[in-house]
Amino acid sequence: MGHPDALTLSHFDDTKRRTQFATRPLLVFWETTTACELACRHCRANAQLVPGPDELSTSDGRRLIDSLAAIGRPRPILILTGGDCLMRDDIVELARYAQAVQVPVAIAPSVTNRLTGATLDALRGCGVSSASLSLDGATAPTHDGVRGIPGHFDRTLEAIDRLIEHGFTVQVNTTVMIPTVEELADVAVLVHRHGVSAWEVFFLIETGRGTHELATTASQNEEICRFLVDASRRGFTVRTVEAPFFRRLTRDAANGRELEPIVGGLHERLRARLDDQLGEAHHAVRAPSAATRDGKGIIFVAANGDVFASGFLPLRLGNVRERDLIEIYRDDAMLRRIRSADFVGPCGTCAHADLCGGSRSRAFAITGDPLASDPGCLVVDRRASDPPFVR
Repeated sequence: MGHPDALTLSHFDDTKRRTQFATRPLLVFWETTTACELACRHCRANAQLVPGPDELSTSDGRRLIDSLAAIGRPRPILILTGGDCLMRDDIVELARYAQAVQVPVAIAPSVTNRLTGATLDALRGCGVSSASLSLDGATAPTHDGVRGIPGHFDRTLEAIDRLIEHGFTVQVNTTVMIPTVEELADVAVLVHRHGVSAWEVFFLIETGRGTHELATTASQNEEICRFLVDASRRGFTVRTVEAPFFRRLTRDAANGRELEPIVGGLHERLRARLDDQLGEAHHAVRAPSAATRDGKGIIFVAANGDVFASGFLPLRLGNVRERDLIEIYRDDAMLRRIRSADFVGPCGTCAHADLCGGSRSRAFAITGDPLASDPGCLVVDRRASDPPFVR
């Protein structure tokens, strides 16, 4: 899951974000369990039907929440994810405890029989107001093929409507993959028509069940991000995960620079498809400006308590059973270098190093170095083949 819209980045004062990210995260993702009834092709968690034997207990979870409460305001947003967070029988109890100590909570459930009205009402009663669901295609064959469950597409659309009816602000998460990329415009249309507040687009990292054959290229990423700028003019917020270079394009758009599509290219096809179904855009660009990335404003706690810069960067930094999460976040040497944009190659010298900084997860997955330049960025790709290139 990504950054829930109901608990927006305005939660943090713009003038303080840079220094705050050095001492506290904005978003804490807790993989409450690896258990899930789905079998998604790209699953980062390699989810299974039963919980792992070493998952954090309820008391462990309370201590984790206490560590976030101790920071004081503004407290990080705790995102309960998985697997499927609703596979934990104590999920409501944990949300209620977080509410009691004033730690804001969002949920990222799977669409299964556990997503009931009674559970949603209980979570809303605990102050949880934001939820995200995954929609990885605009048609049943595509989405069901990714999720591994026939009929899951229709159930997901129904679940989106149900969450809104129960008073949740809803975010739709979509993973960009070669088999689904041509449907992105149609997914954006569904997001618009169902009244979804935010669309978060995940760019695949080769971890878990995600494979190289499913990942898009740097050139494709650039065109997709240009399309996402277009989509963000449709009245809902657009964010990306593992594509921080999207911020470079949104800043260009905010400064009045028109992002022209390549004739016959992916961007042109997707934008034309969007315009054909929704007409011309009349809204300003809606995209976040906080310069977060793996380990900078973001931290991930695995089901067993291990801490990582993100769920896609499998370098263990410690364990919350042994050390306070915020201490790990503040003191880890690698995270300090990530936050100071101390990168190797083009990412380290790029004018957008702080705003973007590249995907640390993709850099590690492809090069083995979390501080290397991001091969998924077109600026890095062009500089690698043509050193004089300057954007």
